[in-house]
Amino acid sequence: MAEKTNILIVDDDRDILSACQVLLKRRFDAVVTCQDPRDVPSLMAGQDFHAIMLDMNFSPGASSGEEGLQWLGKILEIDPNAVVIMVTAFSSVGAAVEAMKLGAHDFIEKPWNNERLISTLAAAVRLRRSREEAQRFKQHNRILTEDISRRHHPIVGQSDAINEMLSIVRKAAPTDANVLILGENGTGKELVAHEIHALSRRADQAFITVDLGTVPSTLLDSELFGHKKGAFTDAREDRMGRFQAANKGTFFLDEIGNLPLSLQPKLLHALETREITPLGTTRAESIDIRLVSATNISPEELRNPEIFRPDLLYRLNTVEIHVPALRERVDDIPLLANTFVREYARKYNRHIDGIANQAMKLLMDYHWPGNVRELRYCIERAIILADGNELDRKDFTSLLEIVQPASDPAHVAGQTLDDMEKASIEQVLKRNQGNISRAAKELGLTRTSLYRRIEKFGL
Repeated sequence: MAEKTNILIVDDDRDILSACQVLLKRRFDAVVTCQDPRDVPSLMAGQDFHAIMLDMNFSPGASSGEEGLQWLGKILEIDPNAVVIMVTAFSSVGAAVEAMKLGAHDFIEKPWNNERLISTLAAAVRLRRSREEAQRFKQHNRILTEDISRRHHPIVGQSDAINEMLSIVRKAAPTDANVLILGENGTGKELVAHEIHALSRRADQAFITVDLGTVPSTLLDSELFGHKKGAFTDAREDRMGRFQAANKGTFFLDEIGNLPLSLQPKLLHALETREITPLGTTRAESIDIRLVSATNISPEELRNPEIFRPDLLYRLNTVEIHVPALRERVDDIPLLANTFVREYARKYNRHIDGIANQAMKLLMDYHWPGNVRELRYCIERAIILADGNELDRKDFTSLLEIVQPASDPAHVAGQTLDDMEKASIEQVLKRNQGNISRAAKELGLTRTSLYRRIEKFGL
């Protein structure tokens, strides 16, 4: 649906405003008139105008055009993309020319020719739309560049657990059904989202990501839905939201469980109506996106209405995909480990032939609380510090302290998974001297997830 054309006429002469209404309403969708220029800022705050006709003089007897120049400056300060046409008497043509130097698009002399006025306004509308399109294109490219700069890796694995998951992915991907991906931190939920996009009918369109766990709650509304200049204190320019950037493509909301309850109704409304409303405006914009979400929160927690709205959950999980933890796909560890060895050997220009058998056994005995992400960091660190051409047990000293005591079958039998995870976290925290950021990276966890585990285990 084409965007409606909105024109603003600012003049202190009621007859001129009435004449403009009669003349222009047949050519443009909406014509708003304003007799007092002091009302212009509030009018611009409530709606966007494709063209603004602005008189040069407002005070009785004024003819210098200074008032028009002042209001031109204020209008362009509010909206730098505003297309303003100055209205002037013949005697003030010089001031109108000065206005064009200051940013006005054109000027019309009183009394005007109707056809000339309509054609001037039509050209102004085209210019405004081209500016908006250029701005959208620029912002869209910026968002795409941010997402493209993030490296994406293929899904590696041949285990039954991975094959079962990929079977669901292949069935769901060609549809436009909303998908909810569940799994622990570090299992590769974003890789699954990329695979869904790659196998979908939207594969040649944008894949846009928002990690709700990293965006401050105060900025989430603007990040998701965009904002208009002046919508809040630091809103110095219009900003395209991620929903708009993902139009026609796939929108991936990572860590959806972190979405505040206060914003959940707005997301639900966007999914139901396929429209979003940026901050600072009441005008809704249509969107066409395929939504994929992910979270490390358990299904039981998600169904708690104090954490997540049930009606929103129903919208998100038309198809639910569970990504297995690494301990549930131990057979994939050699394939994953060797893939990472090749990747980081190239990255750091190291000649590493592979992983020794005893070292591989060590990797397979470890329970990997940080999952594939932790394995990746572990291999990267080993590649950097290795002395030989093959990774050996000594290159994984961080794991030896944890796995070695478990070699006693009686000891293993007496340990729960929580016991092993607690021991792993204790060792990593100790090794990093309590530095949460470094420990979280080594474990393949976010800081929030590590804090959650520290609280859980009373560390």
